Amino acid sequence: MTPDLTFILGGARSGKSAHAERIAAESGLPVTYIATARVGDSEFAERVRLHRERRPAHWTLVEAPLDLAGALREADRAGHCVLIDCLTLWLANLLFSSEAMSDDIAVLPHAARDAFAAFDAALASVQGKVVVVSNEIGLGVVPLGSVTRLYVDELGRLNQRVAAASTRATLMVAGLPLALKG
Repeated sequence: MTPDLTFILGGARSGKSAHAERIAAESGLPVTYIATARVGDSEFAERVRLHRERRPAHWTLVEAPLDLAGALREADRAGHCVLIDCLTLWLANLLFSSEAMSDDIAVLPHAARDAFAAFDAALASVQGKVVVVSNEIGLGVVPLGSVTRLYVDELGRLNQRVAAASTRATLMVAGLPLALKG
């Protein structure tokens, strides 16, 4: 059975989260929203508040800043929609946690590799509808610093794996969806 997996990516303020939320709402299924963000300052707290206000109150919220695979496995079931927002913040949490920062950050930490493998496996076995949001950040110049290059490279690889596993992929530009797959 082919998984019902939709991948939405785009730049900052491209409309990707709102588009993903519309897809989830229009599915007519019960929705679990998996948030990967960690709130670190008042400006980001305001962004999170605006996202929360936009979502229907009856959606279930699960916060999964690190164990995204576990949260997906727990929430996924036939006749249900899971919306994951977003891979970009999840990767930042994996790379820049206090545990990861004690390692050589120019190299992908083992814990991040394990988390990627677990997430890939969870995606491969989804039973319900899953919508995944991520940023496309690889369209600019190659970053100067090794840490930033690692982040951009790993997000690009992660996005490629999710896109390959997806039945549908959409790039959001200026609020407009561009179908890439499906």
